[in-house]
Amino acid sequence: MREIVTMWTNTRMVVLVALTAALYAAVLIPFKIATIIPGFTEVRPGAVVPLVLGYLFGPAGAWGSGIGNVIGDFLGGTLSLGSAFGFAGNFFFALVPCKLLRTAAAPPGAAPASPWRETLLFAAAVVPASAACAAIIAWGVDLLGFVPFNVLGTAIFLNNILVGLVLGPVLLRLLAPRVGAWHLLWRDVMDAPPPPAGRSRVGAALIWAGA
Repeated sequence: MREIVTMWTNTRMVVLVALTAALYAAVLIPFKIATIIPGFTEVRPGAVVPLVLGYLFGPAGAWGSGIGNVIGDFLGGTLSLGSAFGFAGNFFFALVPCKLLRTAAAPPGAAPASPWRETLLFAAAVVPASAACAAIIAWGVDLLGFVPFNVLGTAIFLNNILVGLVLGPVLLRLLAPRVGAWHLLWRDVMDAPPPPAGRSRVGAALIWAGA
């Protein structure tokens, strides 16, 4: 987890934060009118951005997704105390795929993973990522007394998982080869090899159980 903090010392990672935040906000704002629960959630095809850029850009994608969601709330007229939980939920929405799929990354010098295998692993990571995002935001908003947990949590989870499974693999297949060719994958930028296999399996199991 150190990279969540140490990434701020890397200029390219900071640039990727800004890129992710700007892209996410730009995709969110036009759909603010397509409300599901007024003031709290709407139809969000932009939910694909944290999933894909969280995987590709790692902690930079996570920070950028959290910041981009707050910018979207501010410019879209839905900024409230609940936006703090929106930041946290979208941060982990992007971080979970990064953590889960890092364990499947090819070690240095090995042949890269098959694109189809990478796509299937990504689709599997969408489920716990969507659950984590929904739980964090819905718990916070319910704590503030705005919307019941089960109502908002269900809406967010279903929207995220639907968008993630339909659009996520397509966007990943389009972006991953290009980002890799530009040497902007976060583990290349920060020189972060995959963790030991045993620890990775335990970590992945804990993420699934927690989500």
